[in-house]
Amino acid sequence: MSVVGFDFGNESGVVAVARQRGIDVVLNDESNRQTPAIVCFGDKQRFLGTAGAASSMMNPKNTISQIKRLIGRQFSDPELQKDLKSLPFAVTEGPDGYLLIHARYLGEMRTFTPTQVLGMVFSDLKTIAEKNLNAAVVDCCIGIPIYFTDIQRRAVMDAAKIAGLHPLRLFHETTATALAYGIYKTDLPENEPLNVALVDIGHSSMQVCIAAFKKGQLKILSHSFDRCLGGRDFDEVLFNHFAAKFKDEYKIDVIQNAKACLRLRAACEKLKKVLSANPEAPLNIECLMDEKDVRGFIKREEFEQISIPILERVKKPLESALSEAGLTIEDIHSVEVVGSSSRVPAVIKILSDFFGKEPRRTMNASECVAKGCALQCAILSPTFKVRDFQVHESFPFPIALSWKGTAPDTVNGGAENQQSTIVFPKGNLIPSVKALTFYRSGTFTVDVQYADVTELQAPAKISTYTIGPFQSTKGERAKLKVKVRLNMHGIVSVESATLLEEEEGEVLVAKEPTKIETDDAHPPSGTEADVNMHDAKASASENENGVPESGNDNPVQMEIDSKVEAPKKKVKKTNVPLSEVVYGAMLPMDLQKAVEKEFEMALQDRVMEETKDKKNAVESYVYDMRNKLYDKYQDFVTESDREQFIAMLQEVEDWLYEDGEDETKGVYIAKLEELKKQGDPIEQRYKESTERGAVIEQLSYCINSYREAAMSNDLMLDHIDVVDKQKVLNECVQAEAWLREKKQQQDTLPKFASPVLLSADVRKKAEALDRFCRPIMTKPKPAKPSTPESQSPAPAEGDEGQPQGGEKPDHNADASEGAGNEVPSPEPMETEKSGTAA
Repeated sequence: MSVVGFDFGNESGVVAVARQRGIDVVLNDESNRQTPAIVCFGDKQRFLGTAGAASSMMNPKNTISQIKRLIGRQFSDPELQKDLKSLPFAVTEGPDGYLLIHARYLGEMRTFTPTQVLGMVFSDLKTIAEKNLNAAVVDCCIGIPIYFTDIQRRAVMDAAKIAGLHPLRLFHETTATALAYGIYKTDLPENEPLNVALVDIGHSSMQVCIAAFKKGQLKILSHSFDRCLGGRDFDEVLFNHFAAKFKDEYKIDVIQNAKACLRLRAACEKLKKVLSANPEAPLNIECLMDEKDVRGFIKREEFEQISIPILERVKKPLESALSEAGLTIEDIHSVEVVGSSSRVPAVIKILSDFFGKEPRRTMNASECVAKGCALQCAILSPTFKVRDFQVHESFPFPIALSWKGTAPDTVNGGAENQQSTIVFPKGNLIPSVKALTFYRSGTFTVDVQYADVTELQAPAKISTYTIGPFQSTKGERAKLKVKVRLNMHGIVSVESATLLEEEEGEVLVAKEPTKIETDDAHPPSGTEADVNMHDAKASASENENGVPESGNDNPVQMEIDSKVEAPKKKVKKTNVPLSEVVYGAMLPMDLQKAVEKEFEMALQDRVMEETKDKKNAVESYVYDMRNKLYDKYQDFVTESDREQFIAMLQEVEDWLYEDGEDETKGVYIAKLEELKKQGDPIEQRYKESTERGAVIEQLSYCINSYREAAMSNDLMLDHIDVVDKQKVLNECVQAEAWLREKKQQQDTLPKFASPVLLSADVRKKAEALDRFCRPIMTKPKPAKPSTPESQSPAPAEGDEGQPQGGEKPDHNADASEGAGNEVPSPEPMETEKSGTAA
C-alpha cells in the first residue's frame, strides 16, 4: 500500500511519501521539489509539469495553468470572470453552466473540463511518486483549501479517479499544516490546550485556522479565508504598474499580446521575490514585444504603496478566525506562517501588529501541506505505525436539509410549504452522521443545501434526493429513517432511507428511563443524532415537522420513554430506494469516458516519448559511428567499406532532418537496425581484438595452474591417483594445443578480417577445462580408520594432567579428523575469479 501525500497548488504541486525513516518530499526528473501544475497541449502529445512550463512560452494559448482556481466553478461566477481575463487559453460556458476549456491537440481543437485537466496534473504527480518509490501508487491523501465547496470536492475526487488514484481523504490544507506542526512536538500540554494560529498565504488565497494542541491530540477551533488574496495578486499589481509604464515609455500595449503578458508576469513574480529581501529591484526584459527591450525599477516602499488595497484585506480573516474560535489575542500562544507568498515583509508586519508577537517559521513554507497529507495517509494506512495522534477536523460551512411538508388542512387547505433544518452546523466534526425521521405516505424529495452562501459565492443547492417508492402495509403514513453522512472528504450525501413498520406481537422491555434513538455506530471522530421530521398534522401544539427551535449546535430531538416494564413492539426495517442528483457533478458514464480518454492520451504521450528516444538513438549512432570509423575502428574496416559506410551514415543524417523528421517509432527502429548490420561486424572485430589478449592469458594461466598441480610432489596431493593426474595433464595438453593452433591462425589474419579465435570460445574452453580438472585436483584426503587400540581408556577418578573428556590431541598426527582432512586446491586456481572457472 502506497503512503503518499499530494499538495496540488494553483501554480505548482508537491509530493511527499512516507518511508521507514519518516516523511520525504520527493524530487521530479529535474531534481526539483516542486513541479509546475501545467498542462501544455501539442500537435503530437501533451507536455505535463516541467515540460509543460518549458513549452508555455512557445505555445501559450494551448497551455492550461491555474486549474485550481477553475475547478468546480460556474462560468457566471464574478471571481472566475476576473481570473479568466489574465489567462491566455480559451474558455466557454458548458451546457451545465460550468467551464469548458478549449485547446489544440493532435492537430484539432479539443474540449476539456477542468476536472479532466486536473486529472492530468495528478497523473504527473503520481508518476513522480511512482518513480521514487519504484512501486505503483494508488492510495493517497490530497490537500484541498478549506473554502472548497461540495462540488469542488467531488471534482477533485473525480480528477483523482481519472489519474488512477484512490484518495483515502481530502484533507484541509491548514489542518495538514497543523498535523505536520504538532505531531513531532513532544512538549505539548496534557490539560490546558496550546492555541496556535496557522496562517497560510499561497499563490491565490489566504487561509487561517486556530488549532488547539494537547498531547497526542489536535482540534481545529475555527477556519477563515480570503479566496482572492495571495501572491498572484501582488504579481498582478506589479504587472499592471509596469504594463502602464511601458505603454507610456515604449508605446507598447503588453496586455494585447499573450506571450508578452506571460513573460512580464514571470518577471514580476521574480521581482516580488527580490523585493522581499531587498529595498529595491530592477526589471529588465529583452525583446518583450515589437522587438523592444524594456527596463524598469521599483522600490519596496512604492510596491507596498500600490499594494495597499490588498494588504488592507489581510486583517479580516484573522479577526474572523479569532471570533469564531471564541478566543482573544492573549489566548494565542504562537503564530505559524506558511505558504509560498508568506515572505512579503508588509504581510509579516501586519501579522506581527495584529497578534502582538512575531510570526514563526518553523516549517518549510512550501512543503508542510504535502508532509501533513502524507502523515494523515500514514495514520489511515495499516502499512506504517504512527505515533498516536488524534485529529478533530471541523467543517467550515453549515449544511441544511430542505423538504416539502404538508400544513394542517384547517389552516390553509393543504397547500405545500418548504421547510428546512440545519443538519451539520458550522464547525461540525468530520466525519459525521445524522439520522432524521420522516412520516410520509408516498415518494418525496429532500434537498441538501448550504444554509449560508455569503462566503461561498456558490449556488445554495448541492443535491436533491428522491426517496421512494415505498408502501406502508397499514395504508397510513409510514415512518422513514433517513441517514445523512458528512464523510471524510467533507462531501455531504443522503446515505440511506429505511422504512420502519411495527409488527404484531409485543416484547416486554426492562426499565429504560431514557431512550435516545440513534443509528449505527460510528467512529469517535464523528457525531450522530436523530432528528424527528413529523408532519405538523400529528399535533397542533408540536413545532412544525418536529424540528426543535433551540439554539444548540446540534438540533437533536430525543424520544424519552420513562415507563417501567413497558411493552415494545417489534419493528420491521425495509430499505427504501434512493435516487441522487448532484448539481454540476460528473455523471458516472462521463467519468468512465474521461478515464478512458486519459488512458489514450497517456498512451500517445508514451509512444511519442519512445519515438523521440528511437530518433535520438539513430542520430546518436550516426555521429558516434562516424567519429569512431576515423579513430579506433580505422584498422578494423577496409578503406572501401569505410567510405561506403560513411556515405550511408551521411544519407541517414540528411534523411533525419528532412523526410525523417516526423516518422513513426517503427521506422526509426528499422533505420537503426539497417545501420547496425553494417556497423556491428566492425564493432565486433574491435571488441574481439581488445578482449582477446586478456581471455587468452586467463586460459593459459588456468592450463599452467592445473599442469603444475598435477606434476607437483606436494604431500597434500599424494592421495590423488597417478592415473587421474595423467588425465589432468592430457586435458591441459589438448587445451594448450587448441589455443596454439587458433592463435596461429588468428595472427595471420588482418584486423579487418573476421576473427577465427573468439573470446567466447576461449572462455568456454577454460570453463570446460576447469569442470574436468577441479573435481580431480580438489579430491579430499581420506580419513585414517580408527581402531579400538588407538582409543584411550576413560580416565580414572583423581587422574591429573588429563582434561575430562579425552586425551590431549596430537597435532602431528597424519590423519586428524574435521577440517584437517580437506586438501586445499592449488593456489593457481584463483584464476576462476577472472572468469575461467564455472
